[in-house]
Amino acid sequence: MPGTNLTREEAQQRAKLLTVDSYEIDLDLTGAQEGGTYRSVTTVRFDVAPGGGESFIDLVAPTVHEVTLNGDALDPAEVFQDSRIALPGLLEGRNVLRVVADCAYTNTGEGLHRFVDPVDDQAYLYTQFEVPDARRVFASFEQPDLKATFQFTVKAPEGWTVISNSPTPEPKDNVWEFAPTPRISSYVTALIVGPYHSVHSVYEKDGQSVPLGIYCRPSLAEHLDADAIFEVTRQGFDWFQEKFDYAYPFEKYDQLFVPEFNAGAMENAGAVTIRDQYVFRSKVTDAAYEVRAATILHELAHMWFGDLVTMEWWNDLWLNESFATYAEAACQADAPGSKWPHSWTTFANQMKTWAYRQDQLPSTHPIMADIRDLDDVLVNFDGITYAKGASVLKQLVAYVGEDAFFAGVQAYFKRHAFGNTRLSDLLGALEETSGRDLKTWSKAWLETAGINVLRPEIETDADGVVTSFAIRQEAPALPAGAKGEPTLRPHRIAIGAYDLDASGRLVRGDRVELDVDGELTAVPQLVGKPRPAVLLLNDDDLSYAKVRLDEQSLAVVTEHLGDFAESLPRALCWASAWDMTRDAELATRDYLSLVLSGIGKESDIGVVQSLHRQVKLAIDQYAAPTARETLLTRWTEATLAHLRAAEPGSDHQLAWARAFAATARTPEQLDLLDALLDGTQTIEGLAVDTELRWAFVQRLAAVGRFGGSEIAAEYERDRTAAGERHAATARAARPTEAAKAEAWESVVESDKLPNAVQEAVIAGFVQTDQRELLAPYTERYFEALKGVWESRSHEIAQQIAVGLYPAVQVSQETLDRTDAWLASAEPNAALRRLVSESRSGIERALRAQAADAAAGE
Repeated sequence: MPGTNLTREEAQQRAKLLTVDSYEIDLDLTGAQEGGTYRSVTTVRFDVAPGGGESFIDLVAPTVHEVTLNGDALDPAEVFQDSRIALPGLLEGRNVLRVVADCAYTNTGEGLHRFVDPVDDQAYLYTQFEVPDARRVFASFEQPDLKATFQFTVKAPEGWTVISNSPTPEPKDNVWEFAPTPRISSYVTALIVGPYHSVHSVYEKDGQSVPLGIYCRPSLAEHLDADAIFEVTRQGFDWFQEKFDYAYPFEKYDQLFVPEFNAGAMENAGAVTIRDQYVFRSKVTDAAYEVRAATILHELAHMWFGDLVTMEWWNDLWLNESFATYAEAACQADAPGSKWPHSWTTFANQMKTWAYRQDQLPSTHPIMADIRDLDDVLVNFDGITYAKGASVLKQLVAYVGEDAFFAGVQAYFKRHAFGNTRLSDLLGALEETSGRDLKTWSKAWLETAGINVLRPEIETDADGVVTSFAIRQEAPALPAGAKGEPTLRPHRIAIGAYDLDASGRLVRGDRVELDVDGELTAVPQLVGKPRPAVLLLNDDDLSYAKVRLDEQSLAVVTEHLGDFAESLPRALCWASAWDMTRDAELATRDYLSLVLSGIGKESDIGVVQSLHRQVKLAIDQYAAPTARETLLTRWTEATLAHLRAAEPGSDHQLAWARAFAATARTPEQLDLLDALLDGTQTIEGLAVDTELRWAFVQRLAAVGRFGGSEIAAEYERDRTAAGERHAATARAARPTEAAKAEAWESVVESDKLPNAVQEAVIAGFVQTDQRELLAPYTERYFEALKGVWESRSHEIAQQIAVGLYPAVQVSQETLDRTDAWLASAEPNAALRRLVSESRSGIERALRAQAADAAAGE
């Protein structure tokens, strides 16, 4: 058994043998302020199937003191190895296991994470257990289908609070005894411990009363907008309970904003942990509030889909995450009083873009992935698991009808409450309510990899009347190294016919909805009608496919993209243009021109901010190197012009200020950043607050204007955890050999940095305009990588493997060095996947650079 891995076969064998009844977990956290280790005592009651057999329980701990099975003491030195305690002999009937161990606090965001707030010097703890990290805190049968009840007893320092899945009891002598949970999986249990600040409320409706809590560190309390968070939460309760026809399944609902969190949030039953960057310290755009609301709704949806009904094994992880992702967007779009009814625009702009990118990597895989072991699942929290899966669920809703879809979901929850399921259980329920056979649909969409391209084929007569219209579906070859074959799929799509109205807006005059299947699908509904200015395939974004515009539509969109009256068709056209740029079908210089011609009319702030990121990426990676500086100059001048022209105090003004800061380069532009910082210049309505100050400081550090003393002075203004991270980024961004060496040593040659600070250092280290300075680190990366992977925790190692890959060194030499490492280092499957994905980014950039160079000839 290698290290801490667990295979699917081992989990299946253990599930056949064992039925777990309950856990009693006693933790002594009184030494948490000092750190180190803590005492963990676990008592597990479980039954063994007739015939019996040997098994094991999972534990990651520095020391195991006692193992007692049915009253018999086992020698820890004999039964504990790597991450397992062997349960030898013939297990039969009812069993009681007691394990006493010293477990370790972590600073990696896995297990029981410990953080000390520099504002009050107090320690704050929280658990993060998905995928296999409950075993870092207590002995557990660490797989989702061995559900049980969990009863926590926690001794904590005086004055601290302890929150778990069950309602918070009154402590006695600083000991907190929680009632047992319902039957849940180990990975959604939770403990959050420390002197947290809290705000409380109640969700009440039709006799139902659910206590609500929101928690954060006291140093963030002044920024906590609890009323807004409660408002979104209540909307989610209303909408989900109606759509699911199943009452919220737990006794209370707490949302805890915790520090140094690796993900966006985690769906612990009744005790959701959320990254505390969502407690906004400074002005942010409405897009940030929309993303936070989506995160809140995503985790709330998991209380039913994931916690109440849980996948049997991790190959159905996609179903948990895809459903929650679909549900968050549907709720925002449809819930009465929602502030973000345009959420499907955001979905098309962000989620679909992520999915399309992931689906064109050599690691692309079917939505229903083949998860052989824990190593596989740890790298599978990707754009296919979340975004492609949610896109396909949206298509499924269109295919079976919304009413039938939710009727099937309701039956599924009632049938499998507090149990475990497979995909077939959900599809069976949907077949019952819709009357459709979903086996063919499932095979085409869930069991194959890759993406389709839809192209219109249009003919018109001399009067501009459509004489022929068809949709050609293509299945491009899968990337080299990907498994599977290209697949044509059935698509339910809409076609939008748009014309310019008297005010110059592009307005939809006609809409056709149909099934596309096979290589060529005729569209007779549009034949005999005047040709519209723009024909947009997959309008309303019902299906999952890359879409191309015909020549005439592309010409109109190039001139009028910002003139669509609605945000969703604009987002679809922006996404198509970006995809064409990534595919080397549209030169970077032409993409920049398109953005500059239309972004001034783009009202959706989330789309504007995505375009900012995409333009910078395109120029940095996809532009011909000889044209890069010219394009950067053109873009930066445009960002400053838009900043000065934006409505004072608006979201657009803030977004343009950040875009300008990201690429400011001339002495005059850098002088402006400096002057905005010291207040000698102002821009009406622009509040240069804490977070925006750091954006300016980091840019000035990256170009060599600011050194250690200026960064230290800024940190003195903001001696917080966020300030510490920002300062780490700024120090690593400095364009000196010494700064790079210091950053590299702190991340690669030392393992002392907490996860969030390490992430910040990596962000500063990699600067796209420091290619020559960073060039020597290509070889150092490959020399160190395997050792890092084998010696660090998964989260820490993945940050390094992805973050420090020499992605800015776009050259054949980088490809060759990567290939040589892949051939000689013999990395495991997870590390090979991460490096291969990064390599594919170099390949794509080289193709795009060639296309851009050709466009400039």
